[in-house]
Amino acid sequence: MKLLLDFLPLILFFGTFKYADSHKAWAAAFATEHLGFLVSGGQVGLDEGPVLLATLVVMVATLLQALITKLRGKKIDLMLWISLGLVVSLGGATIWFHNETFIKWKPTGLYWAMALVFWAAQAFFGKNLLKSMLGKDLDLPAAVWKNLNRAWVLFFAAMGVLNLYVAYNFSTADWANFKVFGVTGLIILFTLGQGVYLSRHLTPPADEGDDAQPASTDSKPLP
Repeated sequence: MKLLLDFLPLILFFGTFKYADSHKAWAAAFATEHLGFLVSGGQVGLDEGPVLLATLVVMVATLLQALITKLRGKKIDLMLWISLGLVVSLGGATIWFHNETFIKWKPTGLYWAMALVFWAAQAFFGKNLLKSMLGKDLDLPAAVWKNLNRAWVLFFAAMGVLNLYVAYNFSTADWANFKVFGVTGLIILFTLGQGVYLSRHLTPPADEGDDAQPASTDSKPLP
């Protein structure tokens, strides 16, 4: 359930954008008729409709994500609050100004916020967030936890830069594909790399029979 909630806004954004992008005339007319009051000038162009509709959908989906989490009695974590703030502010700007640049900055803002949180927690409070989340399941030296934390900080920082590169050098459709498939693939590859690194430092569980003394095979000579 949590995994579905985490990916729901992304899935809905991508699905809405792809559908609207293949029906631009409908998207522009629908957005003008029903969302004109949210748009500066009240008119949505053919090339603006898909991203505006997708942006509105992801705003609503993220709000629902937070609401459902709250109704289930779960704590809304810091990253969801940051994501919600970014999608509402930058999404609202995208819709009002007819400019997809704002929503394209949202992933970068989230990545950089995550990098900052991981770095600041370690640098100023001596708290390793990865160890806080995984320390119960993994027994690792302090230096390894520090390296892991640093790796995630650098990864999130780099992802923020990469998102901007794709946003400013490729079409909105290409950016949407990268946001779903490219980012997911890079996260999987990075996580696998972390697994390889961890495998070198994890201590395998001791075999219960290791300490047992082997039974003697010597026998006394018969009288």
